[in-house]
Amino acid sequence: MAVVDRSGLVTGANAAFGDLLGIDPATLVGRPAAALLELGADARTGQAYEEVLRGQKARLRCTRRLKHTAGQSLWVQVTVAPLAGGGPEVLLSVTDVSAHRELQARLRHLQMHDPVTRLPNRTLFFERLSAALEAESYGQGGTGRIGLCYLDLDGFKAVNDTHGHRVGDRLLAAVAERLTRVADETGVARTGTPLVARLGGDEFALLVEDSTGTDQVADLAESALKALQDPFDLAGQRLSLTASIGVVERHAAGTTATGLMQAADTTLYWAKADGKSRWTLFDPERNAHLITRQALASTLRAAIERGEFVLEYQPLVGMDDGRLSGVEALVRWAHPQFGTLAPNRFIGLAEEDGSIVQLGRWALATACRQARRWQLDHPDEPPIFVSVNVAVRQVWDSDLVADVARTLAETGLAPQLLQLELTESAVMGSSGRPVQTLQALSDMGVRIAIDDFGTGYSNLAYLSRLPVSALKLDGSFVRGFQYEGDPSAVAPPPNPADEVIVEAMIQLAHRLGLTVTAECVETSAQATRLRRIGCDTGQGWLYSRPVPADRISELLGTPARSYDTVGNP
Repeated sequence: MAVVDRSGLVTGANAAFGDLLGIDPATLVGRPAAALLELGADARTGQAYEEVLRGQKARLRCTRRLKHTAGQSLWVQVTVAPLAGGGPEVLLSVTDVSAHRELQARLRHLQMHDPVTRLPNRTLFFERLSAALEAESYGQGGTGRIGLCYLDLDGFKAVNDTHGHRVGDRLLAAVAERLTRVADETGVARTGTPLVARLGGDEFALLVEDSTGTDQVADLAESALKALQDPFDLAGQRLSLTASIGVVERHAAGTTATGLMQAADTTLYWAKADGKSRWTLFDPERNAHLITRQALASTLRAAIERGEFVLEYQPLVGMDDGRLSGVEALVRWAHPQFGTLAPNRFIGLAEEDGSIVQLGRWALATACRQARRWQLDHPDEPPIFVSVNVAVRQVWDSDLVADVARTLAETGLAPQLLQLELTESAVMGSSGRPVQTLQALSDMGVRIAIDDFGTGYSNLAYLSRLPVSALKLDGSFVRGFQYEGDPSAVAPPPNPADEVIVEAMIQLAHRLGLTVTAECVETSAQATRLRRIGCDTGQGWLYSRPVPADRISELLGTPARSYDTVGNP
């Protein structure tokens, strides 16, 4: 302890005070206490000390790092308070807290580092990341950019399951050593060494503060992948593994730790989905598509209940007489934010979450109701059939036969005026329930069509056993007919094999009693060739794009003629 007057000079000190500083207590009298204990090292502490001396503040307590005259450093806790009894002097006491500080440092190190790899753990990583994203951190020189490699080991769970967690931990430690070596080698030529951290499980991160651009972080990711290529020798066990890495590099300004990690996690998912054992760079456009997809998925069921879906109809035209014989019902999502969405934007999502069953029931009922309305509004015209697409999950997850029977009964539509379209994969790769369902629907009088025929299984043996009434040839076959008779076409002449294949499929279908519809008919040349080889029905933009129901009503009122001359309504 020492006594200090109001001017800040030492008036007396005990022996312990001198021993702590390594100075003879007798020589301390008259010396400024602030200089001895470095109380003026920062303005805030210096001001508080002056306020205690002037009686404006009751007490000051702070921690200081001092240097003993023997050379070693020590941490002390300094307390300054008025003397008991209200005298003009203040009492200054100093306590050596070096051992306590050392223990705190050891505990913090244990708290902030992973015990298996001895790398910084998730807590320390986010502490460093948050500090690097603070404005004062990147505002004082540097590049103002930040990069992150988010790494996940491919198949690490299999190592744990096969060899046990002890071997798994040794493998993690070996991976950590290689990643640390990569970071050290990379940091030699840069302004700083990347931080390597284990975020948990088999996930690691390499943080690049003040990155020089995407190339630097991409090079780091490539080096990390190469470092892990060589097998690991672990106590007689030789193991090989690969890794997937998500790479993000951007301006630090405006970036948050959460946002950066979300981008890295998304990009790591892409690397896994793209085939693993690779690094993938964050792509804003791909991410925007993913966000949109997630937004659609989260609102799909509610949108069905709100009635945001509508049907458009594309004509199916007889190739011989050009008459409208039927229409295909195509569902559209009238999204309040993204506008009108085609089926490829949401049907896959509906199949994933099962809402395709609810959406399919709505489409079936709406299409049948509309077909019956056309029939009633045009009693003098031959009735047209409506073709409705059916997804695989509708066959497996619902009673499709009961749904169709109920819909036909409620709408009054004759069964032969309803055609259900299923893909090859839905009916030709399965047995049991799908076949039984199709047979029950066929027995009811409903027509069954195989959509996109020729691109899936194309298992011809099934055609003799399935109750199919129509085949819809995939548009890829029709596109090969496009340039016949067009001398100005820049594309190569059509391959004669295309016509041979299509003609063979049409003849086979006819021998089995099936009709054939060609999809994606866009030119008169295509229609002419398809008509010549016996195709029954055409569908495509040559005749009409998908249109609202009222436009189909107009077409029903027109005289029979070749749709080749009608164009797009």
